[in-house]
Amino acid sequence: MTNRAMTGDTNRAVIGDTNRAVIGDAPRRREDARFVTGHGAYLDDLRFDGVVHAVFVRSPHAHARLGRIDASSALACPGVIAILTAAEAATDELRPLRPTVEANVQTGEPFHFLPQPLLAEDTVRYAGEPIALVIAETRNQALDAAEHVVIDYTPLPAVVQARDALKPDAVLIADTVPGNLCLDWHWGQSMEVADTLKTASHVVTVSLNNHRIVTNPMEPRGAIGTHDPDTGRSTLHLSSQNIHGNRDAAARALGVDPSAIRFVAPDVGGGFGAKNFAYAEHALILWAARRTGRPVKWIATRSETFLSDHQARDHIADATLALDAEGNFLALRVDSIANLGAYMAGGAGGVQTNQYPHLQGTVYGIPAIALRVRAVLTNTTPIGVTRGPGFGEAVNIMERLIDAAAARYGFDRIELRRRNFVRATPMTNAFGFVVDSGDFRAGFDAALHHADLPGLIARRRTSEASGKRRGVGFACHIKATGGSPTENVDIRFEPNGGVSLITGTQTIGQGHETTMPQILADRLGLPNAIIHLKQGDTDLIPLGGGHGSSRATYMGGTAIWRASDIIIAKGRVLAARALEAAEADIEFKDGRYAVAGTDRFITLLQVAENARDSNEPLDTYHVWTRDAMTFPNGTHVAEVEVDPATGSVTLDRLTAVDDYGVIVNPMVAAGQAHGAIAQGAGQALLEHAVYDPVSGQPISGSFMDYAMPRAGDLPSFDIRFAGTRCTTNPVGVKGCGEAGAIALFPAIANAIQDAVGIASLEGPASAARVWQAMRQAS
Repeated sequence: MTNRAMTGDTNRAVIGDTNRAVIGDAPRRREDARFVTGHGAYLDDLRFDGVVHAVFVRSPHAHARLGRIDASSALACPGVIAILTAAEAATDELRPLRPTVEANVQTGEPFHFLPQPLLAEDTVRYAGEPIALVIAETRNQALDAAEHVVIDYTPLPAVVQARDALKPDAVLIADTVPGNLCLDWHWGQSMEVADTLKTASHVVTVSLNNHRIVTNPMEPRGAIGTHDPDTGRSTLHLSSQNIHGNRDAAARALGVDPSAIRFVAPDVGGGFGAKNFAYAEHALILWAARRTGRPVKWIATRSETFLSDHQARDHIADATLALDAEGNFLALRVDSIANLGAYMAGGAGGVQTNQYPHLQGTVYGIPAIALRVRAVLTNTTPIGVTRGPGFGEAVNIMERLIDAAAARYGFDRIELRRRNFVRATPMTNAFGFVVDSGDFRAGFDAALHHADLPGLIARRRTSEASGKRRGVGFACHIKATGGSPTENVDIRFEPNGGVSLITGTQTIGQGHETTMPQILADRLGLPNAIIHLKQGDTDLIPLGGGHGSSRATYMGGTAIWRASDIIIAKGRVLAARALEAAEADIEFKDGRYAVAGTDRFITLLQVAENARDSNEPLDTYHVWTRDAMTFPNGTHVAEVEVDPATGSVTLDRLTAVDDYGVIVNPMVAAGQAHGAIAQGAGQALLEHAVYDPVSGQPISGSFMDYAMPRAGDLPSFDIRFAGTRCTTNPVGVKGCGEAGAIALFPAIANAIQDAVGIASLEGPASAARVWQAMRQAS
């Protein structure tokens, strides 16, 4: 796959000596040596003396009343230690999970929601909801005993589609959520937009379904809980991408102070948002360890991943765009409904009131925007986040509208975009949000150039000669990245001459063990090889935002940068003393302090050693809170080939030009871009979480029925970086983990429309769905 840097020194792709790697270099990932030699420490690799095993009894019904739960037969099974239900949880005063965002981020208006019971009490609301926890000496014994737990169910009607949940006769999911409606919010210039739609020369409307997906990280969720009765402290080893926040949620559920719980995440095999927020299993496994006095281990099966992991997207929208006679965008109206699943989990409400409205209109200048957002409950697995939450939905709406307007009114869809790009940054959009940097037109033109559009004519002829049709689609993406607003770092100069870099961010496969030391090495002029990243343990550092919203390099990198400034300032005082010079005469460069105009110097590491010996260590802890975001953006061009006889769609070419600001490590950034593109192509072409519309049963509950993208489904990618320096952080970086998952869904949809004229599909572009849509259209 092709990756070319386009921004000179900030993206110099030097693959070589890790010892000297700084910002812009591309050393091989440090962590890979550990992984490829079998020395990784994923959750299931950990060993604990006396460990017992947990299995969850989960509801087979999407909606039912719970009656008698009889565990007597199960308790008599060999090896069974305990069976825990909501009754025991009530006795021990466990509390339900609450969402991390409980009110509209913009207005403060509280959401309607039902806190999620750790174990179902009187009602189950989705297939897979946990009801009982079986603990036994071995996993097989726990599985056998789970089969003997007898539960009386009274099935209830189920609702799985968002629009159906809003019907007057829809079954009520929770008494605390009237009409199943958690949120009904109007925002923006409603009157102005209404007036413009009446008078505009051109008005186009699209109805879109950004369908539900399962993120499926390679390593499933899991937890191993231990309890120390002497200290009263519990420890949970888990696979998570946000250990401080999830620890605090578990502490609330257990009714203890967060200091009484330690969360440890060793190597994590992917997250993709599904491991962002708290789950009932976190608190329950700790509770089980406390009750049994034994380490308790639970590793999710792949079936449990499909049933119980937070899912993503499931967002429908009716969107209308007004244009004048020349094609200038005048107004945008969006009426959307988000399906949150059975409970408002994690930050799902925040996505609808923060991320989703934040960049409506995306990279285009639109004077007036009116937005209606509804969020509803259904009898489906709770929704969480995945790459580009809210922003992916907004970009899809805008890019599909543009192609629809071009097709209906005869505009050239390339020129329509060029005409309406925001011409300069910083920009302030119709909702008052500011984007600090980006050259959207230049990135778009570069992507079109490298996609070789003049050669499309010949490629179309080749496709037609074999009875196929070829189309090209564009999507311009943008996203605000930052996530949790506070981050910290602790930099320690160790007696052995090494430097420990401790962060509250979380690595889940992105390569932080490589990139974070590059930032510190660059700032302090230290040999990269002596810097060691430590993270993934709540006892190491007071707080942390983990990893979500591509925040780690921005938030953690800024903390490193600012802590480095403090270290340099403290070191200057000590260097002046050691060099017997005035502090004002001391210059710092390339890891050493020198007296200006002389050859006298002392290295930073020598200063650190002197400082430690004199009990004035250079060790520095720094915490900061952001007041702005970063805004990665760019253009992706997808070229597809469609077989009209079968409906089969092949993604044949993919060109991307992305603006990630200053790139710390181009190789790592390219790897992140590859993964996001694969995920976006997966949603566009293959992936779909499907529920039976009557029973609410998931019918795509395994890889037999849920198709993931494979190497053969993807072409080589032509990825190029065209960075404009971000001004909201001193490193100049922008989050680089999500672009493809945002851009590929609309780009591929637009390419299919260009090839065969299909404007809308209720799900991924599977061969059957495309074939049926073509027949209906004809």
